[in-house]
Amino acid sequence: MPASDIDQIRARLAAHPRPADLAARRARVDALGAGYGLPPDVTVEPVDAGGVPAEWTRIPGSEDGPVILFLHGGGYVSGSLASHRHTVAQAGREAGARTLALAYRLAPEHPAPAALADALAGYRFLLETGVAPRRIALSGESAGGGLALAVALSLREAGLPLPGCLWLSSPWTDLALTGASLETKAGADPLISRAYLAELAGLYLAGADPRGPLVSPLYANLAGLPPMLIQVGSAETLLDDSVRLAGVAGAADVSVRLEVWPHMIHAWHLFFPEVEDGRRSLASAGRFVRAECAG
Repeated sequence: MPASDIDQIRARLAAHPRPADLAARRARVDALGAGYGLPPDVTVEPVDAGGVPAEWTRIPGSEDGPVILFLHGGGYVSGSLASHRHTVAQAGREAGARTLALAYRLAPEHPAPAALADALAGYRFLLETGVAPRRIALSGESAGGGLALAVALSLREAGLPLPGCLWLSSPWTDLALTGASLETKAGADPLISRAYLAELAGLYLAGADPRGPLVSPLYANLAGLPPMLIQVGSAETLLDDSVRLAGVAGAADVSVRLEVWPHMIHAWHLFFPEVEDGRRSLASAGRFVRAECAG
């Protein structure tokens, strides 16, 4: 596909580099998505999801569909309901699903395992409200993708029912930062660099083992997990986190589909109103959720 639309996004990001101050960084991430707005048929409802601030998004006809439980990106230190609301709503439209997005606690104020505890609370909230596990698509972008995998692993170990599928967008699965694409794609990815990831990992881990399976699922035994869709851009420094994850999952007999989208940068779904392949990849994710979480 032509790269012109994503190149415009790349140029815009390069013109507004990441600030040093944490509060300013958080505001920048929120601004990436908050300016797009929502279509008029989308309703948003704040909810307390087992003690975790969250919100439902719905479109007409989605009440009888599956539920997407969404964990936002932001390297465990930024991102919010506002930053990803438009993307979550569009994913729900494509899947014919209600979506529940969680505002899990962030580092450095709340290092690991706070985010995982909140994500597990959100999943249990869905079960307690009567949603069948097979009708839940557990999903996340970037750090949220790694967190979604950690949730699934925790559920498996606790003997709790697993979701119907996993949808992982640009997942960060290796906080030990061993992927070759951290170097080979450094000049192509305007959002994520090795130095920045090392800073984020230090804030989230707070001394924990970077290869621990609940912070770096690349090193986990993935046997028994539900079918997963992994979507990643070819221009991402985190490309190898997805490619290697697909190999680990496949070797563990997990049904896995890996989509590598040419020219796409990290978290390109955020820019779907302006990027054709953002729309196409969300449509692909919607078809996957519909198929795996069918009633």
